[in-house]
Amino acid sequence: MFNENEDTGKLNPEDHRNEESTTTDFIMRDPEPEVKPEPEPEFQQSQISQNVPYYQEQQFQRTADQTSFERDPKPRKKRGFGKKAAALISSALVFGVVAGSTMVGINWAAGAYSNSRSVDISKAETVSSPGTVPATNASNMTVATNDVSGIVDKAMPSVVAITSKVVYESQTWYGSMQREGEGSGSGIIVGKNDDELLIVTNNHVVQGAEALKVTFIDQQPVDAAIKGTDAESDLAVIAVPLKNISAETLSKIAMASLGNSDNIKVGQGVVTIGNALGYGQSVTVGYISALDRSVQTEDGTNRNLLQTDAAINPGNSGGALLNMQGEVIGINSAKYSSTEVEGMGYAIPISKAQTIIDNLMTKTTRSQVTAADQGYLGIQCKNIDATTSQQLGMPQGVFIYKIVEGGAASKSDIREKDIITKFDGQSIKTYDDLTNMLKYYKGGSTVAVTVQSLENGKYVERSVNITLGSRPAETQPQS
Repeated sequence: MFNENEDTGKLNPEDHRNEESTTTDFIMRDPEPEVKPEPEPEFQQSQISQNVPYYQEQQFQRTADQTSFERDPKPRKKRGFGKKAAALISSALVFGVVAGSTMVGINWAAGAYSNSRSVDISKAETVSSPGTVPATNASNMTVATNDVSGIVDKAMPSVVAITSKVVYESQTWYGSMQREGEGSGSGIIVGKNDDELLIVTNNHVVQGAEALKVTFIDQQPVDAAIKGTDAESDLAVIAVPLKNISAETLSKIAMASLGNSDNIKVGQGVVTIGNALGYGQSVTVGYISALDRSVQTEDGTNRNLLQTDAAINPGNSGGALLNMQGEVIGINSAKYSSTEVEGMGYAIPISKAQTIIDNLMTKTTRSQVTAADQGYLGIQCKNIDATTSQQLGMPQGVFIYKIVEGGAASKSDIREKDIITKFDGQSIKTYDDLTNMLKYYKGGSTVAVTVQSLENGKYVERSVNITLGSRPAETQPQS
């Protein structure tokens, strides 16, 4: 507020600059010790407005800028892209070293744990292969537990491929023509007698076949014949003469080991072996999905079957469903697998089939006879399927609506409106079942026929012996 006199260095009161006051009192005092003032921030004159105290100006500057007291702060230097990249790479290298060291320790610990688990599994398994593959880490552990080669080695020699020759009629512009075709299926070797090797399969695999061939594990085909069939359970037993099997083939095949399907549980692992699509034996793996699953077949029959997600394709019918001990617990039945869904295959439980198989094995092996020699019943009939049976309260089978005069049936105790349910002790569900059975019997043969007769409002089972006649040329469906 005072200016120094350039000549004397004294204070000049006339240089007072205060516009608000015209007089000022001065008191002369002894000079106080000189105190060196603290340096104040340098400001340019333009920074401070007139009549504005310093502290207000400073506060204003802080509020308006919120940075520093410098009017023109120095711009920050931009770091180059190369420096940023170098920093990023350095960080990545440091992270990689740390992560790598950590994972080495984890892998070492996991490997040690996997090795110890592999030893436990190999001791628990009853089949040699699962668990015998040495495991050194978690990935190998999965391979070891899923290896079913030991099961396959044990069971494959007992599974055969079946090829059937069928004759069917097709309609053309020139009328009806007969054509030949082939069907494929699978079978399981379940027994042997003095003269024959016995194989179980599905009834629908051999139904209507003019000829059968069985191919063993060594790819050698041999002719086979039907021994017994049961349409109700969809089971059949075929026989191969032992004299037609070479010694070398006999040394390579084996009898199947039958298990107990009553003891299996949902979720247990299974293996299927069969002649998928007729290409030869193939293996699929899965689990038991359900027990006693009620499935309706094409003819309306309901059967309780095992359900599995193991792939069962056409050609697998009659093949083996195995447990993890290599035992047969079911007979594959691809006929009931719908093409609209995946992962739903079915098999006949072996424990329920065992009694039927034993009975079929005791039947006399049959060979087809010529059409001229084939016997006939002399009836006109129609099917009573499962739906009609439920709706009308009638037994399922072949309903006789007319007996041909002078035919074999007219000379027996069979009556019109009887329902045939068995022929020579074997189940009959449809007219096709009956005609297929008659292909193996000559005229003049005496056969026991089981019928259901309506008596006093109820159906009663009767067994009737009938001597077959020679088959006449008829245009109407009759047997």
